[in-house]
Amino acid sequence: MSGLMPEGKPFPMIAKTVQGLEEELAAELVDLGAQDVIILNRAVGFSGDKKLLYQANYCCRLALRILVPYRRFRAGSEDELYFRAKEIDWPSLFGVDQTFAIDSVTSNSNFSHSQYVSQLVKDAIADRFREKGGRRPSVDLDQPDIRINVHISGAECSLSFDSSGTSLHKRGYRVMTHDAPLNEVLAAGMIRKSGWDKHSHFVDPMCGSGTLLIEALMLATATPAGFYHGNFCFFNWKDFDKTLWENIKAEAAVSINREIDFRVFGNDLSRKSIYQARENLEKAGFDNMVRLTQGDFKRFDPPEAPAILITNPPYGERIQVEDITTLYQELGNTLKRKYPGYKAWVLSADIQALKMIGLKPFRRIPLFNGPLECRFFGFDLYAGSKKDRYTDGSELIN
Repeated sequence: MSGLMPEGKPFPMIAKTVQGLEEELAAELVDLGAQDVIILNRAVGFSGDKKLLYQANYCCRLALRILVPYRRFRAGSEDELYFRAKEIDWPSLFGVDQTFAIDSVTSNSNFSHSQYVSQLVKDAIADRFREKGGRRPSVDLDQPDIRINVHISGAECSLSFDSSGTSLHKRGYRVMTHDAPLNEVLAAGMIRKSGWDKHSHFVDPMCGSGTLLIEALMLATATPAGFYHGNFCFFNWKDFDKTLWENIKAEAAVSINREIDFRVFGNDLSRKSIYQARENLEKAGFDNMVRLTQGDFKRFDPPEAPAILITNPPYGERIQVEDITTLYQELGNTLKRKYPGYKAWVLSADIQALKMIGLKPFRRIPLFNGPLECRFFGFDLYAGSKKDRYTDGSELIN
């Protein structure tokens, strides 16, 4: 896109993420060579070149989208927003035959409705095109060629171009989902937070449609997060460098290794969920690397340690369970009885239910699953009697 990314010089970018995963995303970006990295709220600011922009979209497991800031200006009123947006030479940035969409966010400003902000900016863009060439581009809210992000805080407006388009959590391997699928970025973040060594067996006894299983295998095999994504908005930018893009994919492909030295196990009570998990695993090319079983988690026979369990059991706001307390008590009893030597991690938005597990967590990590504030609890399950103590001196809570 002409004039947006200076050739040969670093430019600022913003990577959006799930609240609670900012530090881990920053570490991913540093590993890719990002400069000027700064932690923001649900985002990470950084700078780099066009290659890094492409790599961030393709490789970052914890990013939801990558924005390229383009213009900042004061927008204290409707007229000011419209005229300042119209001043931009939009026809030099994208073509009249391309579709576009506006995503807006407002906070502490005179604009109470983000949709109205989007409408004003859309009108400004359309009018600028009409004045220059007599035609205007069309709006496509679902799959636009060009996606523009507007953020207004107080009287300050930031206009950015969204290089990702479809949210990066939509990896592209989902053929089917159950009623409440776990966000893929959140799943990848849970695995990163757990400290899994990518060599111990990986177990999810309530695996749903298999998101945690697939994200674990993508991490362990060095399969890029965007491997199945297929389409990014930066493909439609005027200065898209196809050769650079193909080189980045080729470089990443060299590191992919599907020879693993551990086993992956998934189980779920729902036959439908296991069917969905199998379809998703097949789409991702991992179907021969996972043992799937259907049944009650209490009867599931896990492999011996060393192994890790990471799971996202049902909770009231996500899936209605008749007796949530009993479910979590049974989960705790099963962990103590059948998972000696494991590290077990459980994510839930029901804090009281988590307490019913009856084990003292060595870590309590706040995370968000969409709008739901959750806790990600880590438990050390020592082999031996119930009198065995944790490293901090506390005992198992029976």
